[in-house]
Amino acid sequence: MTDDALAAVTAWWATAITRIQPGEIAFRGRPVQDLIGTTGFVDTIWLLVTGGDLEPARRRLLEATLVASVDHGPQAPSIASARMAATCGVGINSAMANGINVLGDTHGGAGQQCVALLGRMVREHREHGRDWDDLAADEIGRYRARGAFVPGFGHRFHPVDPRRNPLLSLVEQAAASGDVEGDHLRAGLAIERALASRGVPMNIDGISATVYGELGVEPELARGLFVLARSVGILAHAWEESSSGRRIKGPLPPPLLADYTGPDVPER
Repeated sequence: MTDDALAAVTAWWATAITRIQPGEIAFRGRPVQDLIGTTGFVDTIWLLVTGGDLEPARRRLLEATLVASVDHGPQAPSIASARMAATCGVGINSAMANGINVLGDTHGGAGQQCVALLGRMVREHREHGRDWDDLAADEIGRYRARGAFVPGFGHRFHPVDPRRNPLLSLVEQAAASGDVEGDHLRAGLAIERALASRGVPMNIDGISATVYGELGVEPELARGLFVLARSVGILAHAWEESSSGRRIKGPLPPPLLADYTGPDVPER
C-alpha cells in the first residue's frame, strides 16, 4: 500500500476526541488514567462532547439539568416502551434502545426547539437591541399563526413543573454572578411573561433550554444531552421490569382490550 493510500485509510475515521494506541487511551489529549478518580462524569461528558472544561458554576448548571431530566415515570412513552420491550425477552441494551428511539420531535424534542427559539431572540436582541417582550410577542405570534404549541412552556400533567423553580434559581444565581451572560434567561422569562395570562409557565424543556443556551450548547446537541440524561431513567425502568417476572406485557392489563372503532362484525 502506498503512503498516500495508507494515509487515506487512517484518515477515514479521523477524530479529535479519542486517541487509541497500544497501552494508551486519551480523551482530547488527556490520558484516561489521569481522569479516572479525578474527573467527574459531567466534566467528562463536556470534555468529550465539546473539548472544553466547565467552571464550577457552569458545571453545577449542567449537572442539575441532567439530574432534572432523568425520568418522568412509566406513563412517559419512552419509559413505557422500554418496559414493554424488557418483558419480551430482549436484552437490557435492546430495551434501552427501544425507549431511546421513541424520543423524537414530539416526545423529547421540545428542548431542542426551545433552544432554537431562545437563540433567535438572543441574536435579534444583540444585533438590533430589540426589547425582550416585543421579541417574545413576535415568537409566540409565529407559533399561534400555525396552530403550534410554544415549545418549552406548559405541561400536560403538571400545573407548574416542579423542576422549573430550582433550575431557574440556579440560572439566576449564575447570571447574577457573571458565570453566564443571562440573555437566554431573559428571553425565556419574556416568553413566560407573555404566556402568563394563559397559565402556561416554563416547563423542564424550557428551563433546560435556558441552561443549554447559556452554556452555548447548539439546539441538536441539547437534545442529545437530554437523551443522555433520560437514558438513566430508561435503564432503571427496563431493569426493574426485567426483574418482575412478567412476560409479554402489553399497553393494557389483561383482560382489557382496546376499543374497536371499525365496521360492525357480522354475527354468526
